Amino acid sequence: MPSVWISLLIRLAAVALAGLVVGAIFGAATGALVACGILLLMLLAHTAHLARLQRWLKAPEQSDIPDAWGAWGNVFVDLYRMLRRERKARARIEGDLEVFSQAAEASPDGLVFLDADDHIVWCNRVSEQHLGLRGERDVGLLVTNLIRLPGFAEFIASAMEGASLLYRPPERKGRVLSLEAIRFGKDRKLLISFDVTQIERAETVRRDFVANVSHELRTPLTVISGFIEHLVDDPPHNPRELKHQLSIMDEQAGRMLRLVEDLLTLSRIEEEAQLPREEEFDVRDLIYDVSAEGRRLSGGRHSITCEVIPAFLKGSREELRSAFSNLVSNAVRYTPEGGRILLRWATREGKGIFSVEDSGIGIPEEHIPRLTERFYRVDRGRSRESGGTGLGLSIVKHVLLRHQASLEIGSIPGVGSTFSAVFPAWRVTSPQG
Repeated sequence: MPSVWISLLIRLAAVALAGLVVGAIFGAATGALVACGILLLMLLAHTAHLARLQRWLKAPEQSDIPDAWGAWGNVFVDLYRMLRRERKARARIEGDLEVFSQAAEASPDGLVFLDADDHIVWCNRVSEQHLGLRGERDVGLLVTNLIRLPGFAEFIASAMEGASLLYRPPERKGRVLSLEAIRFGKDRKLLISFDVTQIERAETVRRDFVANVSHELRTPLTVISGFIEHLVDDPPHNPRELKHQLSIMDEQAGRMLRLVEDLLTLSRIEEEAQLPREEEFDVRDLIYDVSAEGRRLSGGRHSITCEVIPAFLKGSREELRSAFSNLVSNAVRYTPEGGRILLRWATREGKGIFSVEDSGIGIPEEHIPRLTERFYRVDRGRSRESGGTGLGLSIVKHVLLRHQASLEIGSIPGVGSTFSAVFPAWRVTSPQG
C-alpha cells in the first residue's frame, strides 16, 4: 500500500482514538465533537495546501515551492525534485540548441529549416544574405512566396536527393547560388544555398580561354596551311615569290611559338606553389638589360632612354625580368615610329616604382580595368599586326602579385601611357642601406 494511504489511515485512526478518549471522559457527544473538529482542521489544512499548490502551478518557480508537513510535504518535495530534473534537462537541451545554432550560424552556406507545409521555421544569417530573407520577420511564412524562381515550388515539393537549382538573385547582380533541398525528421526539409559565383566565373574564364586560344591559333594555322597547300599544288617558279611565301609562313609560325611560350609562362606562374626566389639584385642592371632588349625590338624606330636611381630589389630576377620586358615590348609595339619611351626607377614613400612611359596611341579609360585579362585587346587588329599575344599584361600581373606588388596604369588617348610596377618598401634597399 502506498505510504500516503498508510499516513492517512494512521491520521484517521489517531482522530478516532482521540474522540474515543475524550468521549470516555466527557461523554460520547463531546468525543464526537472533538473528532469532527480535528477532521475539520485537517480538511482546512488540506484545502490551504491545495490552494498554495494551485497558485504555485500557475507560475512555478523552484525557490517558491511551499513548505508543508506530512503527505503535503512529501508532495512538495517530489515536485521540487521533479522541477530540478526538468531544469537540468532544459538547460542541457538549451545548451545543445545553442551549440547547434552557433554551428549553423558559422556555416558558410545558407540554411533554412522548413516545416511539413514548407513554412520557414528558422534560417541563418548567410541565408538572409543569399536569399533576401529576414529571420524574425519571415518565420511562419511560405518559402515559395518569398523566393521567386521558375520551378522553385516544384523543386521544394519534391526535395529529391542530389537535385539542385541555380538561382541568380535579382538584387545582387553577378551572384550565382546553387540550391538544394533535403528531407529530414518527420516531413521536415532543409533548404541549403551554396555560393558558386567563383566556380561559375572560373568556368566562364575557362570557356573563354579555350575559345580565345583556338581563335588565336586558327589564323596562323590557316595561313600556313593555305601556303603549304598552294606550294604542293602549284609550286611557284619565281624564287622571290617562294621566299615571300616562306617568310609569311615563318612569321605566322613565330607568332604561334610566341603564343605557346607565353601560355607556358603564364601557366607556370599561376601554378607555382612556392614563393618566388628571394635574391637581391641591382635594379639598374635589370632595367638596362630590358632597355637594350627594347632597342633591338624597336630597330631604331623609337627613342628609348632610362632614368634610374641606384637601388637593390629583392625577388626573383628571372620573373621580374619577364614582367619588365613585357611592359617595354608593349610600349614599343604601341608607340608610332619616332616616338619616345622612358624607363624610370624611383621611390615613393619608401616604395620602389618601375615605370614605362611612352608617347604612343594611348588607351581609352573604359578599357584600362580589363587590360590584364588574358587575350583582352583594345584593338585586336592592331595587336595582331604588332605581334602581341594578348597575354603580356596578364603575365605582368601574376608576377607582381607573387612579389606583393601592384600594377598602376595611366593613359591619355593620343598622348601616351604609363605602366608602373609598385613594390612594397621591404623589397627595396638603397646602396647605403
